[in-house]
Amino acid sequence: MIHANHRKTLLEMLSLPTAPFVEGAVVAYVERFCRARPSLTLRRDRSGNLLVHLRRGRRRVRRPICLTAHLDHPGFIAEKMIGPKRLRAIWRGGVRPEYFIGSGVRFHADGKWTRGRVRSISQYREGGIKRVSGATIEVAGAVPPGAPGMWALPDASIRGRRLYSRASDDLSGAAAMLCCIEEMTRRRLEGEAYFLFSRAEEVGFVGAMAAARSRTIPKRCIVVVVENSSELSFARMGDGPVLRVGDKMSVFHPPATDHCGAVAAELAKSDGKFVYQRKLMDGGSCEATAYAQLGYEGTCICLALGNYHNMDTKRKRVALEYVDTHDVANLIKWFVALARNRPPYTGRNDALRKRLDGISRQYRKVLGETRQTPIH
Repeated sequence: MIHANHRKTLLEMLSLPTAPFVEGAVVAYVERFCRARPSLTLRRDRSGNLLVHLRRGRRRVRRPICLTAHLDHPGFIAEKMIGPKRLRAIWRGGVRPEYFIGSGVRFHADGKWTRGRVRSISQYREGGIKRVSGATIEVAGAVPPGAPGMWALPDASIRGRRLYSRASDDLSGAAAMLCCIEEMTRRRLEGEAYFLFSRAEEVGFVGAMAAARSRTIPKRCIVVVVENSSELSFARMGDGPVLRVGDKMSVFHPPATDHCGAVAAELAKSDGKFVYQRKLMDGGSCEATAYAQLGYEGTCICLALGNYHNMDTKRKRVALEYVDTHDVANLIKWFVALARNRPPYTGRNDALRKRLDGISRQYRKVLGETRQTPIH
């Protein structure tokens, strides 16, 4: 189901090095991709987030969609060499301490990878939970300060219906946004949408909050956060991308969620292969919560993810993350439908309102004949 062009974009982007605050390789990829399509408007805000504006056709959309995904993944940042083959590195992201000691890593600098192995870690407590703040790593050669480090896992690949990578969360979401842009421009489809590629989500929505506070995203936009969320028993990969109505912190903006659902329902009628889910994914937190607190209307669409943050909980070891390729293909279709602004956002659930009005009319007379008992 993955178009050849999309396959190339996914595999290339998901093989790039990244970590919180050191997303340079992915930022450069997005910039090259967009500059190859002159019809797009691309700008970088003062926090390093990238905003792409796509508009085809004469009609200005009153409430366009802004799809947004983050470009980082839990990882290391080289701090300094403390011996000929010893590196001190900072760790940023949510991976449990038991996955570190003895695990292979590799750092990217000057176009090449340098391998290493974690020998010790430093920890701290946050809310009673042990978290890793840094590591001492035995490396094959000198690593310059600031180089991003990731687990020593293979580049992205597709095997059967699974897309495996070091950093599906959230590079598969960001790559799907690029695939949407490619579809819109290649097929010359009319519509208007914004695409925000944000930084440093894994340390607490830092890039997204900076973008919201500086109004990088126009206030007229409906924000749709694109995420990977750990697969749950009631939200399985292969059953379609998930309209995420909330996370463990909040419920997202109902009209925005309803709009994305209406677009998906319309798409399912015209495309028999398109499937999607609507679920409360409360296994983690999402940038949609931050956007809501900072004045935006928004919701989330996510992919069900295996080996969340590279933690293979069954084998108790570091492993590749993975998602279902059919889910990715349907995610791209959904993005294209949203970018084409069909149906237009009204802030109302017209189908639900019509259904409720019908029920009210049906029982209006019966309700009026019911004797009301005073409340004492």
